[in-house]
Formats: sequence, C-alpha cells, structure tokens
Amino acid sequence: MEVKIVKTTSPKAKPDMATVPFGTYFSDHMFMMDYTTDKGWYDPRIIPYGPLEIEPCATIIQYATEVFEGLKAYRTPEGKIQMFRPDENAKRIKNSAERMALPQMDVDMMVDFMRQYVEFEADWVPSDPGTSLYLRPFIYATDPCLSLHPIHEAHFCIIACPVGNYFPDGLKPVPILIEKDDVRAVRGGTGYAKCGGNYAGAMRAGEKAEKNGFSQVLWIDGVERKYVEEAGGMNVMFKINGDVVTPQLNGSVLPGITRKSSLEIVKDWGMNAIERLITVEELIEAAQSGALEEAWMVGTAAVVCPIGELAYDNQRYVINGGTIGEVTQKLYDDLTAIQWGRVPDRYGWNLVVK
Repeated sequence: MEVKIVKTTSPKAKPDMATVPFGTYFSDHMFMMDYTTDKGWYDPRIIPYGPLEIEPCATIIQYATEVFEGLKAYRTPEGKIQMFRPDENAKRIKNSAERMALPQMDVDMMVDFMRQYVEFEADWVPSDPGTSLYLRPFIYATDPCLSLHPIHEAHFCIIACPVGNYFPDGLKPVPILIEKDDVRAVRGGTGYAKCGGNYAGAMRAGEKAEKNGFSQVLWIDGVERKYVEEAGGMNVMFKINGDVVTPQLNGSVLPGITRKSSLEIVKDWGMNAIERLITVEELIEAAQSGALEEAWMVGTAAVVCPIGELAYDNQRYVINGGTIGEVTQKLYDDLTAIQWGRVPDRYGWNLVVK
C-alpha cells in the first residue's frame, strides 16, 4: 500500500542529546493506519506528530486493549541508518495482538512501514556516540462502545524519540529487589505479550523498590512463587559456575529480542547458554557460595545492565564485588558494536534503511 505523507508546517529543533531524558522529546511526524473488520488495515500515512482523537468510551480506554513494541534505529560511523532486528519486533507484536484479540498485521508489511517511517524521519536519527532513535509501534482498539465484544475498529501507530546514551557515566552495576508479594504474570495470562497492562500492574512493586534504593524488581512466578522470571522492564541472565543461565520462556516471561540475541552471541563464544527454571533458593545459595559470578539484565533501552546486588528477605547479596563482570562487559560491547555498525553484522540482524 502506498503511504500518504503530510509534512509538518512547524518542524521542531533537535534536542541536546547529552541532556534529553529518555522518551520525552518526539520527532516531527508519526505513522498512522486504520483498521475495521470490513476493510482490514487501510490508509497508511505519515502525518505531523500530535494528539490522538479518541472517544471517552473507546475500548482502549475502558479495557486496555493495546499492545506495543520498542526498537531502535542507529546511525553507523559511515552515516548509514539501520534498524536492529525489526522483523523480530513485528513478529512479537503480531503474537501480542493475537493474545489480546486485536487485529494482526503481516510481518513484512509492518517492517516495511517502519522502514519507510524511519527513512522519512532520517534527520531525527542522532549521530552522537551512544545515541539512537527509539521507535514505539503500537496497536490499540477504538470501538466506541462499553460492551465487551470482539474488536471492530483499531489503529496502528508509530512514534519516535531520539535518545541519548543509557549509561552516560558508564556501565555501573545496580541493586535489584526480589519481589515477594506482587506478581507480574501467570502462565495462561498475558506475560508473553507486550501489552500495557503488564507494566501498569508492575508499577506498585517498582515504586516500592525505588523508595528503598533499588533500581528494579526481580519477579518470581505467580503459581509456585519460587521461580525467577524477569526483571521490572528487562529479561535477566546469570553466570553460574561458568554457564550463562536465563529463565526459560514458559508463557509468563516476555520473549525479549535482546535476550534472544544475547543467547546467540554467548553460544557463538563457545559458552554454555542454558534456558531453564531457576529457583530463588538456588540463586541465593549461588550468591552466598560465590557460584553466582555475574548477573545482568537485557532489553532494548539499556541493551545490557549489570546487577551488582540482590536483595531478598531483608538480606543483601553482593555479586562480583559489586563490579561489572567480564562476560557482561563483553556482551554489551559486542552487541552494541553490531547495532551501531562498528563491526560487520555477522548475523544479518540489521536492516539498512538508507
């Protein structure tokens, strides 16, 4: 489908990338597309960024019928622009939409719309070291009705914001709190989907952790209440007795794209990378004995974030002396080098936009 374009008449100044807060300063335009059960997806367009017109009774407002994604476009040292694994984001939002009974979109078509949008907003892809253009595609239902029924109307939208280096002062290990009371997701629920409700329900625990000096929470499963699942906004990995171990995907853990990429990389290094159930008891015992050699979180925004301390049952356990581990640093360096085009893309992960 041809994408119609309406250019803004009031282009904004580009922000100072050294000071712009994450997710606060948006580019000049957004991508929009409509859906009805009669027409399917139609009318793709790039229009000036601005407020959305929506009925107060719309399904998204009343019942949180929404899914979203997060990915980045990078400018290489040669000045080219590339997106990191957009096909994986398109596949995941399609799976999320299926879980939330929202209309799905063809993966190739969505990737092409993201590519065209980034190409149009190319001037917003920053070139400063460690910076990128963060993309937020999302689908939401707009049926103007309070009854619970299958979705008849929806929109697909993409917005973008330039973001600075997530670690302006370098990679510093953070303390995280193992959450005992609240539950993020359960098997059979929406844990594997990237939908807003998962994050809204996690905010109370995150707020409690922050007030007590922790960066994030580490969730445990909602059924047996003993297995580690993921961190507040990222997947989690551990180096235990030389092996890289991460919680397996069991329906309540988000299938992270950075997680998937990290596993592929460390396997290529020749390390054992294991996806399995990990109990809190095992993790604490490993921390006490020194078998827990490193711990880190992975996600689009930070890429890799080292964990320097775990807290559980009023006890705190320092990991690797509170310093970043060798594998954690190497993974961050290798993955970001691929993303920013500083080394050849040996996996074919990047989609060159222009």
